[in-house]
Amino acid sequence: MAKPATPTFRAQAANLVQPLETAPHLGHGRTKGLGAASMIKSELIARLASENPHLTQRDVERVVTVILDCMTDALEKGGRVELRGFGAFSVRARPARAGRNPRTGDTVSVKAKRVPFFKSGKELRERLNAD
Repeated sequence: MAKPATPTFRAQAANLVQPLETAPHLGHGRTKGLGAASMIKSELIARLASENPHLTQRDVERVVTVILDCMTDALEKGGRVELRGFGAFSVRARPARAGRNPRTGDTVSVKAKRVPFFKSGKELRERLNAD
């Protein structure tokens, strides 16, 4: 008796991917604010790949990675990344300060640091507040 053929990894993965409209939820359970689901990088890549069938998932992953790397590089150099209608990413400096250890209450020094900052664009704010 012949062994049944085992499906390839690609075939198994294809069975796991569902179109966004039929997926039970967007995200993996993390919610914030009004109970809206979140989206992680892999879900963004899967959605873009399903909306662009002429591109492979690997190609879409490369594009997303390159875009995020370029944005990160610009911010590392102290630059600003502006996506019209969506928003602008920039870097803000936080000065050194005295903090407290919540467990012991001891004063600790917190070093100065740079943190990413996002300011939403007008179109994004309007879409979020559309009734």
